[in-house]
Amino acid sequence: MKILSAKTHGIIDYLFIIFVFASPTLFNMEGMLSTITYGLAAVHLLVTLTTDFELGLVKLIPFRIHGLLEIVVSLSLAILAVWFYNNGYESGFNYYIALAVVIMIVFILTDFKSLPNKS
Repeated sequence: MKILSAKTHGIIDYLFIIFVFASPTLFNMEGMLSTITYGLAAVHLLVTLTTDFELGLVKLIPFRIHGLLEIVVSLSLAILAVWFYNNGYESGFNYYIALAVVIMIVFILTDFKSLPNKS
């Protein structure tokens, strides 16, 4: 069931970005875990700002491509979570597996055909 419109998806993206940017402070992340988290937030902000939907600023990336990027990011975060686990970063595993799940759920619930008509 596709219950999220493009606008709602954009709002969720910006809230997600704020959360991820705040996470190193909220969860006392240090070193590589903190650096990767800030990098993820920056990349997600760049993609969201350049997506062609109501809340995009520059509108370069089609909304459907934005969705495909989210699948790739979700799978990449799950792989990163396993890497953290295998290298003794249990908090990194828990954090990144949770982010991967959240991104996948938002992807599944989003109607990528919900953009308003451009006139």
